[in-house]
Amino acid sequence: MSKHVRKAVFPAGGLGTRFLPATKVIPKEMLALVDKPIIQYGVEEAVASGIEHIIIVTGRGKGAMEDHFDISYELDATLERKHKDELLAVSRGVSSMARISYVRQKEPLGLGHAVWCAKDLVGDEPFAVILPDDVIDAETPCLKQMIGVFEERGGSVLATMTIEGPGISAYGVLAGEQDPDNWRIYNCTGMVEKPKFEDAPSKLAIIGRYVLTPRVFELLEKTKPGAIGEIQLTDGIKALVQEEKVFGYTFEGKRYDAGDKFGMLQATVEFALKRADLGPKFREYLKGLGL
Repeated sequence: MSKHVRKAVFPAGGLGTRFLPATKVIPKEMLALVDKPIIQYGVEEAVASGIEHIIIVTGRGKGAMEDHFDISYELDATLERKHKDELLAVSRGVSSMARISYVRQKEPLGLGHAVWCAKDLVGDEPFAVILPDDVIDAETPCLKQMIGVFEERGGSVLATMTIEGPGISAYGVLAGEQDPDNWRIYNCTGMVEKPKFEDAPSKLAIIGRYVLTPRVFELLEKTKPGAIGEIQLTDGIKALVQEEKVFGYTFEGKRYDAGDKFGMLQATVEFALKRADLGPKFREYLKGLGL
């Protein structure tokens, strides 16, 4: 098996019910964070991490994502005719960003099933999974950090962050022990999905970045649906832990949950404040609110 991670899977078939009514027609992955759709941040992270092939797992009503990353001849021709060169560069930059393929998840049968749907396009090689809802602001892209760990250690890598207090119950939580040579690495022996606070095996929550070996596809195929009829990625990784090395990795950077209204608002404010063209004016506006 190659140690080079060339492909990234983006599960994007969810209904986005937390953002209704906006997501009744617009895919949640296409909601704008400042001036880019949420999913574009993940695609840019993947490309900056050396990923060569993006595989987006879609569902019904998700055609806007395909249109977004495709060439828009009418738009480009109009911008060129009006000599709007900067905007033309933006439009062409999106359509030439990466090699992107799409595969359809015909039924919403869970995250594990969504990842499994990409198996034929991934093939027999390690791959990344990026959940578009998790937007990570980092100097070195989070996925690039994780690929470095994978190449060094030779095992699957799960992105983790420390959650203090009862909030840990909203996540999958790692069990195992800290690596003696690198505090950011956690040698995983198992995981518990959304445990009670008092039952959590650690403070390390798994968030939406994974580097996995292709063995996980076979294990997901054998995974039985849970109580709500869905096949969970966590269950496939639990089985993987029994066969191969799996590591948790506490990444450098800040994660925003853009699948949550409050998280989306946080990300919008903080990303806007970092922008040279928006930050100064926006900061003065916020100060003027007298909050």
